[in-house]
Amino acid sequence: MIPVEKTATRRVPPAEICAQAYAEYLRDAKALATTTVINYVPFIRDFLHHCFGDGRVNLSRLRAVDVVSFVQFRAPSLHLKRAKLMTTALRSFLRYARYRGDVTLDLAAAVPVVANWSMPSIPRAISAEQTRQLLASIDRRTSVGRRDYAILLLLARLGLRAGEVAFLELDDINWGAGQVSVRGKGGQRSELPLPAAVGEAIAAYLRHGRPHSASRRVFLRAKAPITGFRGQSGVGSLVRNSLQRAGIDAPTMGAHQFRHGLATQMLSRGASLSEIGEVLGHHHPQTTKIYTSVNIKALRTLALPWPGGVR
Repeated sequence: MIPVEKTATRRVPPAEICAQAYAEYLRDAKALATTTVINYVPFIRDFLHHCFGDGRVNLSRLRAVDVVSFVQFRAPSLHLKRAKLMTTALRSFLRYARYRGDVTLDLAAAVPVVANWSMPSIPRAISAEQTRQLLASIDRRTSVGRRDYAILLLLARLGLRAGEVAFLELDDINWGAGQVSVRGKGGQRSELPLPAAVGEAIAAYLRHGRPHSASRRVFLRAKAPITGFRGQSGVGSLVRNSLQRAGIDAPTMGAHQFRHGLATQMLSRGASLSEIGEVLGHHHPQTTKIYTSVNIKALRTLALPWPGGVR
């Protein structure tokens, strides 16, 4: 006798449908990491709205001027790294559109290049003393403390990226061999040795801190819903909150400073750039060369004597 309630069906904008199709292509055809898809798709959604609004998306109508005008409109409001990420995502999408046959022109070549200078600044690395102070401040008597301690050790001792820690799964740890399998950028897998202290911290969390869950992620949220972190931002928030509670004036509030700190310590102990690059999972030697600018002690040996001598 009760009439069926009519619910208004929300119309999905054509731009959103196109952006989601591109996201599926990145996941299924290109097998890109989830974080990469999350980073790329919002830029493409903005680009489609900029060009077509809420109307029908006709990619064949796109011209080079549309691409350039969008970059000129968005780039000034973005940080340099975000602007570079935007242009990378845009080139990827335009190659995808050409692959589908929606675009016949090579519009990816029309995407402007964001100015970028090689090694413009010294990496901001957390010091070894600050790392020890931070780890000592974690209350490992609680479940959350055991989780946070294990995560911070992975960042500090293995130099993992925040996303690599967030998406680490139980099957990635080989306890018998003492190794951890890490999925880095581009879906590349690398096997890293699992230091005893790091393994003990993870085991303590799994035994006495990790909530009961069907999730295969190693680290879970402490509050409902009890699932793994959605992305690297969850690990970044954990680092920021831990630094603030400990009252540590670190170079930054992000997780990447531990990666820089590990590289700096390895360099000071005599490790080669190739060894550092292998640990950090760098694919290009140029990426590792930035750490040569932080070894001030070694650089002093290259300094020429001051004319006239020292008085």
